[in-house]
Amino acid sequence: MTGHRPAWVGGLAGGLVVIALWWVAALVFFPPPPGAPPGAAGAVPTPPEMLAAMASDGAGFYAPNVAATASTALSGFLWGNGLAILLALLVVALPWLETLVLNIAVISYCLPVVAVGPILAVVFGGRTPSIALAAIFCFFTTTVGTLLGLRSADRAAMDVVTVFGGGRLDRIRRVQIVSAAPAVLAALKIAAPSAVLGAIIGEYLGGLDTGLGVAMTLAQQQLDAPRTWGIAVVCGLVAGAGYLVLGLVERFATPWSTGREAVS
Repeated sequence: MTGHRPAWVGGLAGGLVVIALWWVAALVFFPPPPGAPPGAAGAVPTPPEMLAAMASDGAGFYAPNVAATASTALSGFLWGNGLAILLALLVVALPWLETLVLNIAVISYCLPVVAVGPILAVVFGGRTPSIALAAIFCFFTTTVGTLLGLRSADRAAMDVVTVFGGGRLDRIRRVQIVSAAPAVLAALKIAAPSAVLGAIIGEYLGGLDTGLGVAMTLAQQQLDAPRTWGIAVVCGLVAGAGYLVLGLVERFATPWSTGREAVS
């Protein structure tokens, strides 16, 4: 009998292939320019060159920037998703609000960040524009996911609540919120990297001293390719960490949605 291949094997193989292709591209297609000093990196550094630059920068460089961006992303994540879940619940309780809420969600999704970001920076300043962009990046996905989850509730269970004298709020509280939990957590899992992206884009607007977006802008201006790529990889790791944390919460909070049986 042959066992099933662990899920992590495919991910590891894919990661190794990406690193190999990156390495080949750096050596073949993006070598250092002619006349560059020995050890100089090209526009695309090799993985060892990037890791050497990250080690040289050290935790003293990355820790404050990661902390600033993660804090901003978390604030935007809480604001954007909190508002999205609240409005979705209002739509279920007051169906006449549906068109308005969905229009707001679509508008938030279609807003041109290049135009909205500078306006927010002029009006508010500080980290507020980054928080607002992180919240906007989360809002659409969580609104739609929560609405779909609330409407996926079992009709028979809702009828039971009605038969025993429960009203609309009782059905929402006792049946629909529980039924919506997997969809909400799935939306939050997608929203976590989106919040990080929104925070980094907000940091590109300027006016800040710390943050991964600020550090990347400075590295680009200094034509420091290894540091730029190192910061980009750290950005991906921060976004991936948010996705992983919400994935673990989803796995243990709603085991019935992931094929696992709840342990009573």
